[in-house]
Amino acid sequence: MATNPVFNENAFRRVQENVSADQQMTLQGTINKTFFLLLICMVGAFLSWGSVHAAAFITPCVSGALALGFIISFKPHTAPFLAPIYAFLEGLLLGNISSAFNQQMPGIVMQAVSVTMLVFLTMLVLYRTGIIKASRGLLIGILSATIGISLFYIISLVLMLFGVNVSYFTSAAPWAIAVNVVICAVAAFNFIFDFHFIDQMTSTYSAPKYMEWYAGFGLMVTLIWLYIEILRLLGRTRNN
Repeated sequence: MATNPVFNENAFRRVQENVSADQQMTLQGTINKTFFLLLICMVGAFLSWGSVHAAAFITPCVSGALALGFIISFKPHTAPFLAPIYAFLEGLLLGNISSAFNQQMPGIVMQAVSVTMLVFLTMLVLYRTGIIKASRGLLIGILSATIGISLFYIISLVLMLFGVNVSYFTSAAPWAIAVNVVICAVAAFNFIFDFHFIDQMTSTYSAPKYMEWYAGFGLMVTLIWLYIEILRLLGRTRNN
């Protein structure tokens, strides 16, 4: 059981192969691929940062990223080719969003990037050292919280489409900040289970190297979610 929808055991079971030890997927190899995808994402963000034409590409970027995400999820062997494109499209989108935040609150983006990477590395260290263990009880708790947050966002989106104002997204009140902190914490703890799931799958199945790109794509999904939540949280604290 994994909290990240990208990570499912069936994907690893389908690609099980008899590969040599040096050609098998590893957690460290996945981390390396994740940082490479982050670099590509940053290139995309740099290109769209402050561009007057960037807003016109928001819908195509969102549509393209969603389409690629579905393809990668169902066809993991495409990940080495499509995951970098996905990262670039997400970078274009995040660059546009980040630029808008930075225009209103200078310096907020560097703070959000720094905090996001610090959280990622901290959770990796906590997992690798065994300080935080992916127990079943903790997994169920974080999974339940993640599902609850997802339902909240889906319901909010539907309400906004019908013209209903959802105050959480515009509020800088203490209650909204508290909710945002909880969501950030849930996103951070998702990394523990991402790492745990990757370790489980690599020890259970002889997954080929290209699955490192697939898992790196999965970690990117969590990283982007965390970054957006931290950016929103920092924006709220400045407006408060």
